Amino acid sequence: MGVPKFFRYTSERYPCLNELVKQYQIPDFDIMYLDMNGIIHNCSHPDDSDPHFRITEEKIIKDIFHYISILFQIIKPKKLFFMAIDGVAPRAKMNQQRGRRFRSAREAESLEEKAKAKGEVLPTEKRFDSNCITPGTVFMARLHEQLQYFVKSKMSTDPLWSKVKVILSGHETPGEGEHKIMDYIRWARSQPEYDPNTRHCLYGLDADLIMLGMCTHEPHFALLREEVKFGKTTQRATSPEETNFYLLHLSLMRAYLEQEFISIKNSLPFPYDIEKIVDDWVLMGFLVGNDFIPHLPNMHINNDALPLLYKTYMNVLPTLDGYINEAGDLNLGRFEIFMQELAKIDKEKFQDTYADLKYFEGKTGRRPNAMERKEYKPNNDDTFNVNIDDIKANKPDDELQALINATQEMYMDDMENDEEYDDTSDEEATMEMEFKLHKKDYYMNKLDYSKVTDEVLADQAEGYVRAIQWNLFYYYKGCPSWCWYYPHHYAPYISDIRDFKDLQFEFELGEPFKPFEQLLAVLPAASKHLLPTPFHDLMTDEDSPIVHYYPLNFETDLNGKKNDWEAVVLIPFIDETNLLSAMSPCYQRLTEEELKRNMHGPMLVYNWTPENLGQIVAPQYFPPIAVSHAVETAVWRTELDVSDDQLIRGMLPNVDRDILYPGFPTMRYMDFKTTIKKCKVKVFDQPSRNESMIIELIPAENTDPPLELVAEKLLGKIIWVGWPHLTRAKIISVSNEKKRLHHIDKQNNNVNGVRFSTEVNMGNLHKQWISERSTIIEQ
Repeated sequence: MGVPKFFRYTSERYPCLNELVKQYQIPDFDIMYLDMNGIIHNCSHPDDSDPHFRITEEKIIKDIFHYISILFQIIKPKKLFFMAIDGVAPRAKMNQQRGRRFRSAREAESLEEKAKAKGEVLPTEKRFDSNCITPGTVFMARLHEQLQYFVKSKMSTDPLWSKVKVILSGHETPGEGEHKIMDYIRWARSQPEYDPNTRHCLYGLDADLIMLGMCTHEPHFALLREEVKFGKTTQRATSPEETNFYLLHLSLMRAYLEQEFISIKNSLPFPYDIEKIVDDWVLMGFLVGNDFIPHLPNMHINNDALPLLYKTYMNVLPTLDGYINEAGDLNLGRFEIFMQELAKIDKEKFQDTYADLKYFEGKTGRRPNAMERKEYKPNNDDTFNVNIDDIKANKPDDELQALINATQEMYMDDMENDEEYDDTSDEEATMEMEFKLHKKDYYMNKLDYSKVTDEVLADQAEGYVRAIQWNLFYYYKGCPSWCWYYPHHYAPYISDIRDFKDLQFEFELGEPFKPFEQLLAVLPAASKHLLPTPFHDLMTDEDSPIVHYYPLNFETDLNGKKNDWEAVVLIPFIDETNLLSAMSPCYQRLTEEELKRNMHGPMLVYNWTPENLGQIVAPQYFPPIAVSHAVETAVWRTELDVSDDQLIRGMLPNVDRDILYPGFPTMRYMDFKTTIKKCKVKVFDQPSRNESMIIELIPAENTDPPLELVAEKLLGKIIWVGWPHLTRAKIISVSNEKKRLHHIDKQNNNVNGVRFSTEVNMGNLHKQWISERSTIIEQ
């Protein structure tokens, strides 16, 4: 899932990022990686809004095979094809998976109930429960067996597949798909024979793949993804033949970021390094929330959080003695200074809330009570959602009044002991007190603290910064702890994340959950059929020691967001000790097949051999492979571990930056300037809603040479066109409004040294030229 709205926002801000894939212009790639879960979901439940939709397992499997074949055919990797399916995840991810699965089960049930209420007759077959796309289920075990068959079949029968090594990292291998890919890239970069100019293509839908790709610091890295039609509902095509694919080139992303932060290039007291700025940019992306940490209050992408982060960074970095994210290690002192500057947004945003409070108090003569405060949306910049005429009869809230009095007394004590308040006006003092009260209200209502003390705030700050460091380790070095997780549904206020520069963070690596442990940790009771029968009662029996982890009814909180799918799902966090203790007696009742499904497994590596390995019996739905040529080797995850001293940080020193590969874009070779402004650039067929970075080419001195001179210089030549997306092209004609000059080659009656023929632009030809010029200008 990654970072909601990040992909669209970034595409709008940097309009040249995404390039429509044209079959005849696809760059050569050495390695292609598939983050497979998006394919599995799209082929099994393409439309969750239709309660009538039913699909067979056979069709799902065949559609998955077809999708993989199409993607391979588009990119045609030269050396390696890597397919990664999510295995058991770190605990930090499971909380998000748990919320998503609880919500999807409730939404499916609700859709069916609404359809029945309308008198619609639903199919008698069971609907596909997408929660089965989780390690350890019967469906995933069968899919893994089918994918093994598929790879052997393709390598034995398709010449393109026989030329590459294929790796299948299935659901049995622990780790999220994209992070297993990252583990492989880190390992490959540490090998002495690694080519630093390797060209990578990663397919996947998660927006955080942009950040993951950037923090590899590989110079030639592109993301392949389907076109997404943005609107009131986001739509994807269901079949690959109907789909437009786009390449997002991270080399171009790096060039855009260089322009984003160009103003500080000559003002740093230490060497400027775009690769280290990229690392800091990855860190800033974490602050708007991701799969592991909730977003900070007031940090919403659709409310311009990213430009605010960039501006703060450009103000702060020249005052520091180095970069903040040191290739995965968080420099706490520098990060604290950055957060102190960023914290100003808390008070700025509170001014709107303060105005609303004053308005409420002026109308009613009192503070809002608990019910009215629940109606108020402190993270959404809306006013109180209550009718002033209805609330005059309501009573003030005794609990709130006691909190107000205690806060006011504490605040007055602070003022008496602090010289900085000597010149503070009554209005400023009142607002400062209200701001403290507002934050306390947040911690009590959102995070369920009965009392908000200095110790509570210090614990919140430490927990959040620890989460940031865990994220950086996860992205740059691999999972630092399988058992750590962020223990709150909400993040603290930025202004409370302070005094942490002297903290020391250590993580216990631990062990990944077994598949059934993860299933019980993330599934709602409505999906209990996906677990072996001995575990069912744990989710539904009122005497179960863990039944409270599976509420049938639960609340969600938009928490400043606008879409239901972005809401916080308020369900309890799983206690690992309780869970494992409750499961322990059930294992003795499992069958051998079930026990096998609960084990971790290796990655499978396939290489082509000319040797005839004999016939291979196929799983259900498919014919046997008559003659197999695929050698299968097992590689365990730990074999790809890279120690700190083996890890190569940043861009490899022996990268040849002067190599130009067709189809890999660059902003070099042309003079240009950039500005950031709102101008409704068309991105994905819609005008952008936010600011975009506009690249304006600076014309050469002689901008209008004679057409004959241009023809002499360029006709018949092979050149690069489509800057910054480099495409090789041969020039066959040049034109201005009056005439066209066409290339004549040696095989085409080139007599007396004449190199071109002339055609006058008149009538329809002139209209065509005007139209072509308009198209070029618009493009």
